[in-house]
Amino acid sequence: MAKYESLVPRFVKYAKVNTRSNEESTTVPSDPKEVAFLKDLAAELTTIGLANVQTMKDGYVFAELPANTDKDVPVVGFISHVDTADFNSENIQPQIHENYDGVSDIKLSDTYSLKQSEFPSLKNYTGHDLITSDGSTLLGADDKAGVAEIITAMEYLIANPDVKHGTIKVAFGPDEEIGIGADNFHTTEFGADFAYTMDGGPLGELEWETFNAAGAKVTVEGKNVHPGSAKDTMINAIQVVMDFHAALPEHDRPEHTEGTEGFWHVMQIGGTTEAAEARYIVRDHDRAKFEERKQTLLDIAAKMNAEFGEDRVKVELSDQYYNMGEVLQNDMTPVDLAENAMKELAIKPIIEPVRGGTDGSKITFLGLPTPNIFAGGENMHSRFEYVSTTVMDQAVDVILKISELNSK
Repeated sequence: MAKYESLVPRFVKYAKVNTRSNEESTTVPSDPKEVAFLKDLAAELTTIGLANVQTMKDGYVFAELPANTDKDVPVVGFISHVDTADFNSENIQPQIHENYDGVSDIKLSDTYSLKQSEFPSLKNYTGHDLITSDGSTLLGADDKAGVAEIITAMEYLIANPDVKHGTIKVAFGPDEEIGIGADNFHTTEFGADFAYTMDGGPLGELEWETFNAAGAKVTVEGKNVHPGSAKDTMINAIQVVMDFHAALPEHDRPEHTEGTEGFWHVMQIGGTTEAAEARYIVRDHDRAKFEERKQTLLDIAAKMNAEFGEDRVKVELSDQYYNMGEVLQNDMTPVDLAENAMKELAIKPIIEPVRGGTDGSKITFLGLPTPNIFAGGENMHSRFEYVSTTVMDQAVDVILKISELNSK
């Protein structure tokens, strides 16, 4: 049973709503479903008693909990995203599995089960109530768990004015999963001195170092002739794309790397003899190595074009986000505060470079230092996603403890 009475019902209510973002869209937010959800969220924030609730042009909903202390303390913010990833999000049916025994497989439906053999992390949740979908959809704990945790924490502080805190800002936004949600985050209007995204995974995660990230599109113009007379004439664009990929170092793929090791990850290959393309993501924690990885793609294309004697291979690069550790290492105040809050709650902080990024990566470079804290989700972006109600409770505890410690 959850410690905070409204937390689980709030999360289940949110999870049932399809808010999947749309990578093909040209609007901001990318999908009307997100706009509708954020509108409802803004109304809820007003109802529970938050002040200055407003919707920004980029879709973010901002709100404020005024200070109840006369001390001059920093303004702290908490941020989560409302969209879900590119997996089936229609007709989500959250189900609660009470008092998990830590041993058994969890049946989601007649078709799908969470199996201990495939997901050994289940062993960490003996005695917990776990929330899953029915396996036909994702659950959406990434990041509706974070949304529910932040709002529940604000609701608690409003109901318990004896808990002293400085001014707290909250923000909920769209399109994190397609990498554009925080592109134009209004840091000045938000008005915090530092913030946290509640968007991490298991208990204790505290992340202040991320990948540097870019997207790459490789396009090839081929030349199609009859294969019977193709010698020294045909340029098969599909083959050229395959040759391009083969020119990359074989080890530097996600399936062969860990820790702070970077990679090139091919996401899509397709086309015809006439024209083909490949899409990649490029990742590295080290900025210099990150730039080298992007240059490698350009160098391969240049070499192939030189061999063709004309430009047939084109590489388009777009930076997505940078390692926020470059900024946070200069002032570890928000990281230290979160770490101390966890320790006071007997939660062991897990501080490791994250092999990914968060909205905090972009927001940090927009001038608002924003490390990332656990929200509890496991197996995110999949039909096997689940979250512990106990860990969600503990995430609320951390928000409250940060707010409390910040006021001293």
